[in-house]
Amino acid sequence: MPTRIARALLAACCLSLPAIAAASGTIPVKDFARHASISMPRLSPDGKYLALRMDDGGQHALVVYRVDDLSHPASMLRMPKYELPANIVWVGPTRLVVAQGKEFGSIGKPEYTGELLATDVNGKHQDYLFGYQDYGSRAATRQADRGWGTVDGLPDLANNHFYMGAQLWNSDDHSWLYDVDAVKNTRHLVGDIGVGGLDFIVTPGGQASFAYGTDNQFDYVVYRRQAGRWQAYTGAQAGHRFTPIGYAPDHLRLYALDSDHGAPADLVEQNEDGSGRKVLAKAGFGNFDDLMWTPPPRQPFAAVGGTGVPQVTYLQPDMLVSKLHQALSQKFPGEFVDFIDFSEDGRELLFSVRSDRDPGGYFLIDTQHYKVRKLFAAAPWIDPSQMAERIPRRFKASDGLELEAILTVPRGASMENLPMVLLPHGGPHGVSDNWFFDWDAQFLASRGYLVLQVNYRGSGGRGHAFEQAGYLKWGTRIQQDLIDGVKWAEAQHYADPKRVCVYGASFGGYSAMMTTIRAPGLFKCAVGYAGIYDLAMMYKKGDIRESQFGRSYLGTVIGKSDADLAANSPDKLADRIDVPVLLVHGEDDQRAPFAQAKAMRSALEAAHKPYEWLVKPGEGHGFYGEQDNVDFLEHLQAFLAKYIGQGVAPAG
Repeated sequence: MPTRIARALLAACCLSLPAIAAASGTIPVKDFARHASISMPRLSPDGKYLALRMDDGGQHALVVYRVDDLSHPASMLRMPKYELPANIVWVGPTRLVVAQGKEFGSIGKPEYTGELLATDVNGKHQDYLFGYQDYGSRAATRQADRGWGTVDGLPDLANNHFYMGAQLWNSDDHSWLYDVDAVKNTRHLVGDIGVGGLDFIVTPGGQASFAYGTDNQFDYVVYRRQAGRWQAYTGAQAGHRFTPIGYAPDHLRLYALDSDHGAPADLVEQNEDGSGRKVLAKAGFGNFDDLMWTPPPRQPFAAVGGTGVPQVTYLQPDMLVSKLHQALSQKFPGEFVDFIDFSEDGRELLFSVRSDRDPGGYFLIDTQHYKVRKLFAAAPWIDPSQMAERIPRRFKASDGLELEAILTVPRGASMENLPMVLLPHGGPHGVSDNWFFDWDAQFLASRGYLVLQVNYRGSGGRGHAFEQAGYLKWGTRIQQDLIDGVKWAEAQHYADPKRVCVYGASFGGYSAMMTTIRAPGLFKCAVGYAGIYDLAMMYKKGDIRESQFGRSYLGTVIGKSDADLAANSPDKLADRIDVPVLLVHGEDDQRAPFAQAKAMRSALEAAHKPYEWLVKPGEGHGFYGEQDNVDFLEHLQAFLAKYIGQGVAPAG
C-alpha cells in the first residue's frame, strides 16, 4: 500500500473519534483546500463488506473492508493518477463492478471514461467488462467496445448480474442494454432502440420495457416496448413529463416522477399504460431531491424535498423503516439522515448524517438490536461547531417570480450590514445550490463574509419549466435574478451596500463578469474562476461541442446568432466593467478552455481595466492540487480584503 494512501486511511478511519476542534481564531486555509478522503461507501448484499472510494490528492483507490474488522482493508484496487471509481456497485456478496472515471478538475463531477471493471472482494479475479482497451478475459472478441458502458440497474436480488447501458462512439443515434454476468464476463442483449442517450427500465423478467431520456437533439422522449416494437409513450397525461423509475413489488405497477406542464414532479405509482395513477408524494416549491428505499422487495418509503432545509415525506409513516428513520433523525438533531444501503435481509443498514455545517459522517446500524456504529467522517479535520449556519430564504425577483436564496452567515455574527460575496453557481442548467455543506461558502464565511447564493431561473430543482426559463437568457434574465438577489439582501439590511463583491466558478465565473456589466455600481470587485467569457468560442473550443448532444445543448441554451452571442459575452463588453477583476484559470481546462481566460484578459487590457491574474499549469476545470487550491484561496481572501475590507471577526 503506498505510504500516502496508508496515512490517509489511518487518518480517515479513526472511526469513533470526533473531529478535532479548530484552534481559536481563523480556520487555516488548507482546511478548505483538502479533498474528502473517503466517499461513496457501499454495503455488500450480505452486509459483510464495505466498499468505498479513497482519495489522497489525486491518487484514488477502491478499498474494501470487512464490516467486522475495519482496522485493515481486505483489498485495495489502485487507480491511475486522476482516475477514480466513478461508481461502485455490488453485484454479488463477493463481487463488485466499478465504473471508471476521470477527474478533469475540482469544479465538475468526475466524468465516466466508459470503462467497467469487475473484481472479487479479495482483489482477485479482476476483469475488464467494457471499454476501448484490449485486455480482459474477452479481449479477443470485444474490439467493438468503443464507447461508454454504464451500470443502469440490478436484479431484485444480487446474482452477480447487472444491466449495462452502452453508447458507441460511432453510433450516437442508438442505445443498447445488456444483461451482464460479471463473473463469466458474458452478456446478452435485452433492449436496444435507434435513439441515442436513453436509459431503460427493465421488467422483473429481464426485458427492457421503457426507454427514456434526453436525445441528441436535446429533446426529452419516452418510449414503451409493445408487441416487440418501441412506440412513443402515450400513457402520460397531456402536458405531463413522465419519468419511469422502476417496478413496484407486485411486478406490475410502475413508480415514476410526473411533472404537470414543467412543474416540480410528483412521485406516482401507476399501471404501465398510465391508468390507475396514484400520487404517493406531492411536490411543493421544488422537486424531490432524493428517494429512500426499503430492503428487497424495494419500494420507496420516503421522498426528500430539495429546497429549503430538507423535509422528509413518509409515504407510509407506520412502516417500520419509516419509524427507524424518524428515530435516527431524533438521535441526530439538526442533521439530515440518509439511508444508503440495506443488506438484502434488512439486518444491516449503512446510512449517512450531514448538515449545513457538517460535510458528513457514515454509520452502520444493526436493525435487530439497534446498535449504531460510527464508521468515518467524510472530512474529519472539519469541526462542525466552527462552521457557519446556512439559511434558506425566498424573495421576489423584479418580475415577481419567487426565487430561493441561501445565506451563509459568519459564525456568531449578527446578520446586519455585513460585507457580502455573491456566489453564483455553475451549470447553469440542472444545477442548484442547497442547504448542505458548501466548501466555498464556508470558506468565505470563515473569513467573515456573508455569502449569498441564488437559485436563479435556469437552475435545477424547480421543475423543467423553471429550468427552461433560463434558456437563451444567460446574459440577461439570469443575471437580473442574481442582481435582484443582491438588492434584496441589501434591502433587508443583511448586506452593507458599500461592501459587496461577486465570485463564481465556471458559469459562475461568467456571471461574475456579467453582473458587474448589467448592474454598474452594485459591486466593488469580481472574481472569475474557470469561467466562460466568450459564448461564440464554445462552438469552437472546449469539450461540450464534441458531441451531437453537446452541440444541440449549446444551440438550445445560448443560441446561434453571432450578434446575440456577442451581446452577452463579457469579453465583448469589458469596457462596461467598472470594478477590479481577478481571473483564475487552469491551463489544461477542457470545459472552459484557457483561451477563454486569455480572451477576457485581452479585453480588459484593451479597455484599460484593472485586473489580477492567477493561472496554474496542469490544472483543469477547477484546481485539484492541494497547494494550488491553497494558493488560490489565499489570493481570493487577499483580493476581497483589498476591495471590501476584512470580514467580521469570528466568534470566540
